[in-house]
Amino acid sequence: MVDTRVSLSGITLDNPIIPASGTFGFGYEYAELYDINMLGSFSFKGTTKEPRFGNPTPRIAECTEGLINSVGLQNPGIEKVISEELPKMREVFKKPVIANISGFSVDEYICCCEKIDGEDCVGIIEVNISCPNVHNGGMSFGTSPGAAAEVVGAVKRVTKKPVYVKLTPNVTDICEIARACEAAGADGISMINTLMGMRIDLKTKKPIIANKMGGFSGRAVFPVAVRMVYQVYGAVKIPIIGMGGIASAEDVIEMMLAGAAAVQVGTANLINPYACRDIIEDLPRVMNEYGIEKLADITGGAHNG
Repeated sequence: MVDTRVSLSGITLDNPIIPASGTFGFGYEYAELYDINMLGSFSFKGTTKEPRFGNPTPRIAECTEGLINSVGLQNPGIEKVISEELPKMREVFKKPVIANISGFSVDEYICCCEKIDGEDCVGIIEVNISCPNVHNGGMSFGTSPGAAAEVVGAVKRVTKKPVYVKLTPNVTDICEIARACEAAGADGISMINTLMGMRIDLKTKKPIIANKMGGFSGRAVFPVAVRMVYQVYGAVKIPIIGMGGIASAEDVIEMMLAGAAAVQVGTANLINPYACRDIIEDLPRVMNEYGIEKLADITGGAHNG
């Protein structure tokens, strides 16, 4: 009998499969399709201080083996998430959830994390530092070690929950950013967020997406994600939630061998709403095929020897 359990900052998950933020809402739509309590956890929709209506349309462009999105963190704001979304989520999901928090200033991150800290259903706070800093010419917090560390330090002062930092891959040296987050007190790393991409409509000769560029995700980015997780595993001591193009149980094993303690599945949910269920059900077969008895033991296995 194989053991699929993994641990993140003292929280035991039945398996390492976590639907990624922005691809699973607050869980209750998916709960109509299958029992989502089979999941390890899930990361709920990226939440900001104020309600956001998102970017202008069109904001999705299909690509070979992936898609580009420029949704723009559409969400009802932290107050309504706590008062309206979390009660509905609690009815269908009985495990600790991951709260994905975004902000456009350090104060916004502080406000949201302070508020979510009181919610018992939240096990981990995932801080998305890929947002543009409105007080620094729109530069993403996640592209500067100093800015990343400032957000982490500020958030850690207002919450007792484990803080995982979601890193953008659109940087020169992702290890430098990860080390800065660890030094500032981060409990873990989530990586990678989307790569920057673009499609052009041949008929109109203009970019398909209204914002011109967007986040590229899906199976095509998997090798990039594996490489970056492998590099960061060698640079920090804190756990990594690996993501980027995962669509099968084999992908999960590969990402964990690179260094991930758990994984998130994003775009695959949009292609097949049963993707996470299917991966979880297939995991024991793949573990047996590769002689893996305890899944947690393989994290970082590719670094041995």
